[in-house]
Formats: sequence, C-alpha cells, structure tokens
Amino acid sequence: MRSFRTLTLALAVVTAVPAAFAQDATADSASGKRVSVVGGYALAEPTRNPSIAGTRANVDGDGAATLGISYNINDNIAVEAWGAADKFGHRVRTADGKVASVDAQPYAVSGQYHFGNADKIVRPFVGLGYYESNYDGEKAEPTGALAGQRIGVETVKGGMATAGVDVNISPTWFARADARYLQGSSDVKVDGVKAGEAELNPVVLGVGIGARF
Repeated sequence: MRSFRTLTLALAVVTAVPAAFAQDATADSASGKRVSVVGGYALAEPTRNPSIAGTRANVDGDGAATLGISYNINDNIAVEAWGAADKFGHRVRTADGKVASVDAQPYAVSGQYHFGNADKIVRPFVGLGYYESNYDGEKAEPTGALAGQRIGVETVKGGMATAGVDVNISPTWFARADARYLQGSSDVKVDGVKAGEAELNPVVLGVGIGARF
C-alpha cells in the first residue's frame, strides 16, 4: 500500500511540473539535443507467481528509484540504458503466510521510437530491448515453510517492451510516464537444489523528470 501511495504522489508532482516550469521555455528548440537523462520512481508488480517445492507462491510488488540515460540518434530514435537505482524488495507468500523475501535490481538496454517532432508538447514513445535482473538478499522466514533452508534465485534475463509518453515543459525539461513489461524466468534453488522456476514477468510503472542536453 505504501508503494502505491508513493507512486500516486510522484505522479501528482509530475502532472504539476509543467505549470510550474512553463516560464522556463525560451526560443530554443528541443531538436538536435543528443543526450537525455531521466530520474524517477517506479512500481514493479509481478504478473505471474512461481511454484516453490510444489507449492504455489505469491510475490508482492514494490517500488524503487530509477535512472535512465538515452542517446538520441535523431529526434525520433533513441538508445536507452535504464535501471533501478535501488532494489525492489519482494515478499514471497503462500497460503500459510510469508515464507521468504528477495531483492531484485533490473537494468536494461533498449531502442526507442518517439513520435512527432521534438518540440511537440505530448510525445508518445515505444521501445524494445533486453534486460537482466539480479536477485540477492534471499532469506527464508524463521517460522515459515522454508525455515532454516538456504534459498537462491538466479539472475533472470529476457526481453523488455516499453510504452510511455513525454510531456515537454521547456526545450530542456520534460516529464515522463512509462510502463515496461519484463519477460524471463530463472531457477529457484533451496539448499542448492532446484525447487522451482520464477517467471514473474513484472510490469514496471514509472514516472520521472528528464532533461535534454
């Protein structure tokens, strides 16, 4: 619940920024600026739940700060490096309650296409890329079904699809909202033995503020 409140607050700030910074606009143009940097906040919510040792588990979502850096090949095509600046902390539950927790930190490279000219106020974009997500901090609950056992989750690798929109505030500044779908699976091990597969396929909803240079 706290993650949803934080994301809602961040979205409110983003929607308020254009009015606050409208006077920053000059006769300059966003066209031709080659580097974009976006700092933001995102909520990662798994769309699938794993089976561990034959037991179906539910994995909670969480929020974290994110950072993206893009090289704009031209006004419409960009290559973006994106990742979580902090870790998403996920709680793992079964019908008997919380059994474990694990941290995830994804990072990705993707190609993007931004529609319209660079100075258009609202600019949708789409992208496709490749991501990896490192898992660490795996810990079994001391009173759960996995108590006393060592849990390991391998790094997940796969494809990422992105859809989003930029709202130009000035030739330099813009607000962003985006959604990313990460697809991939990794082995889950208990005491070094494979006990299941984690195919979480999370949707990552993010908002942020960016600058072009």
